[in-house]
Amino acid sequence: MLERYFIRPATVDRIRASWIGGPIEQYVTSLADNGYAARVVFRRVPVLVHFGDFARERGATHFEELPAHVDAFVDRWVGRQGSQRAKATARKKVASTVRNPVEQMLRLVLPDFCGRGRARWARAAFQGRAGRFFEYLSEERGLRPASIEHYRHDLAALEAYLDRIGCTVGAISPPILGAFVVESARQICATSVRNRCGVLRVFLRYLHREGLVAKDLSACVEMSRAYRLSGVPRSISWDDIRRMLDTVDRRTAAGRRDYAILVLLVTYGLRGREVAAMTLDDIDWKRERLRVPERKAGHSTGYPLSSTVGAALLDYLQHGRPKTTERRVFLRVLAPQGVLTQSAVSSRVAYYLHRTGIHVPRAGSHTLRHSCVQRLVDADFPFKVIGDYFGHRTPESTDIYAKVAIDALREVALGDGEKIL
Repeated sequence: MLERYFIRPATVDRIRASWIGGPIEQYVTSLADNGYAARVVFRRVPVLVHFGDFARERGATHFEELPAHVDAFVDRWVGRQGSQRAKATARKKVASTVRNPVEQMLRLVLPDFCGRGRARWARAAFQGRAGRFFEYLSEERGLRPASIEHYRHDLAALEAYLDRIGCTVGAISPPILGAFVVESARQICATSVRNRCGVLRVFLRYLHREGLVAKDLSACVEMSRAYRLSGVPRSISWDDIRRMLDTVDRRTAAGRRDYAILVLLVTYGLRGREVAAMTLDDIDWKRERLRVPERKAGHSTGYPLSSTVGAALLDYLQHGRPKTTERRVFLRVLAPQGVLTQSAVSSRVAYYLHRTGIHVPRAGSHTLRHSCVQRLVDADFPFKVIGDYFGHRTPESTDIYAKVAIDALREVALGDGEKIL
């Protein structure tokens, strides 16, 4: 594989002569399989060779000893290459540039290695310390994988908190739980705090059932209050939507993909996960229909395929989508190749909102969903029709959108109260 990128035989021989030449070649093969550009290989391989020489100078003789030398190697590299960078952010970027290839290679060689990158989430929270809790959620409670991921996220935060204060699972107490909830309230919104408290109660009951804690502490976690209909949907005007769509550079593959995503969200008010899960089989070109299966309420919805949406999808599929056998519609443009996730869809929306200068709380895909609802409310559609269009399970889910008509409500509030009397 090295001969594919390095023309000179002497260069290939020098790389393979390194005592970590095998892992380096394995890493290069992984980069090629995931569609990384040749320039990435040219930039990263010399870093890995220098890392091998550095670890050897410090006495490393086995691959298992390499993780202990990563931090020192990064510090030395930043000291030499980043000494002329005055800003801390620039030095941090240099450190990230050298740390990432080293840790990626070590993950291939050492399966248990996590490093500081995203791989730290690969390990399930409380692994080996809380029995088979996640299997319990799936097999006994029948939760969907997406719901179990929410449990993983909240329990990962609890695990990190317990590790920080030096507390074991068996030593969990009401004061510790209270302190964790208070700390969470400073970092996440009220609804997320309420959901996290629900996760804690289920987890604590399981720990007591399995005999991992002496008492059932679930009653010690009080559910925080989150008042229904207390907020206002975070929608934007239709003029802002047009400005946002105009900022998308549709000459690039990423721009064509992002434009198709934005038009889908604006036209049908889909959720981010529904766009991410869309497959080629969901687009019926012959009948001009778009199918959205497995919605949040557990049902499917069929929409007429708008000419604007169809043109955007066709442009992306023909000129922007990588050639692959993957059936998901929206894929990553940059390596590593893979499908676009729900969070990535929301991040792309937030990117264009910020780029356009549109300020909205918690910018993301739901902003465009709310904006689509606002357009239907302004057009005086019945709320039952709006709820069906957006896939709401109950009419109560649509009630909050009655508050979208802010101008009309403001006129009522500022009107002559005596006329009402």
